[in-house]
Amino acid sequence: MVGDAQGEGRLQARPAAEAAKGAPVGLRPLPPTTARDGYLYVPASYRAERPAPLALLLHGAGESALDGLALLRAQADAAGLILLAPASHDYTWDLISGRHYGPDVAGIDRALEHVFYTYRVDPGRVAVGGYSDGASYALSLGIANGDLFTHVLAFSPGFLAPPGREGSPRIFVSHGTRDGWLPIDRCSRRVVPALEGAGYEVRYREFEGGHVVPSEISDEAVGWFTA
Repeated sequence: MVGDAQGEGRLQARPAAEAAKGAPVGLRPLPPTTARDGYLYVPASYRAERPAPLALLLHGAGESALDGLALLRAQADAAGLILLAPASHDYTWDLISGRHYGPDVAGIDRALEHVFYTYRVDPGRVAVGGYSDGASYALSLGIANGDLFTHVLAFSPGFLAPPGREGSPRIFVSHGTRDGWLPIDRCSRRVVPALEGAGYEVRYREFEGGHVVPSEISDEAVGWFTA
């Protein structure tokens, strides 16, 4: 059973002041007690005495946690960025498949708790990001948990449906002008003005292309987040 807070899309995990000694680096599967079929990537440059930025990455519909991880994997080492990529319980995230928050919020919370306990994370640089359905979920979860997430990275989102609003995370949105899966006119060109009208700081990038995340877009997003 999902708790009341998680049923409302609220996450309880928070970065800790201390972290475990000798925590492993590299690519590792998440413990089975956390998020299902998830992965964690910790760059070799990680040091417990130097808090690292963290990005929670959410895959698109029908994809895997490794697909989510791949969104920013190429930038992680240079940026010293820890990547956390859980997998949805269904073919996509609970809000989208069942129209309500449920087991995915609980799994994400457990995965975050594991990372915060094991690694030293900079509380001033905690992002939630995603692609396609994962971008819609990242926007919704990020706005509902802006007291945890300082940044939201939304690559080709379809919509946002936050159950509430906490804090004021900075938001990055990108979308291809030739996206045939989630057409830009009815997606980001509606989402971005709504975010700006609600008072959020948004960096918006349109590019010539389809339903993809070009490397120059992910490079810019990581540079903007970790600066």
